[in-house]
Amino acid sequence: MPPMRAQDYSEMGDWPGYFRAVLGKEPRETLVRALDLFTDEEFVGGFAVDIAAGEGRDTLELLKRGWKVVATDSHPDAFSYLWPRVPEAWKLRLTTIEVNFADMEVPPCDLVNASFALPFCEPRDFPGLWARIVAAIRPGGRFAGQFFGRRDSWASIPNRTHHSREEMLKLLEGFDIEMIREEERDDAPDVRNPKHWHLFHVVARKS
Repeated sequence: MPPMRAQDYSEMGDWPGYFRAVLGKEPRETLVRALDLFTDEEFVGGFAVDIAAGEGRDTLELLKRGWKVVATDSHPDAFSYLWPRVPEAWKLRLTTIEVNFADMEVPPCDLVNASFALPFCEPRDFPGLWARIVAAIRPGGRFAGQFFGRRDSWASIPNRTHHSREEMLKLLEGFDIEMIREEERDDAPDVRNPKHWHLFHVVARKS
């Protein structure tokens, strides 16, 4: 049988397995794009909230670029992978909070980075979480992350949140969309559990 991959662990909700599978990976492209746009504006010393930060690939990139970060995750093991990789000089700029999507408060910030987290928010909790995200981002601040589309294989899983392109654009009203890339593809048939991917990669600046 083919080996387990990161997506197999995330489909099952085995988050420690997922953290191990992605440990050491590069930061997400949407985060890098958002940070590069801030750099182009000569914006420095920002404050970011990294939602469901996991093992910390994106948090580390934010810290490396001089940002202050609140990293959240619902799994207690997440930060055990993050903190040992944070250089001592960066630690005062990092706060970690163990919290689920339903109870998460989002402080006023310049950037909310959600990467692939939001599809794993239960549909009943998503509207409240999204409202808090939008309210927290300061004018000129950004959202960076992914939304899963309606044609994604995981759309049939009851506790996942998926959006059509129209629904996603509705969520982004009040933002200037700086990057949107729709991806739709099938896994190779020789992987353990092939799926059909339908997702949107987004960077948006709050007006």
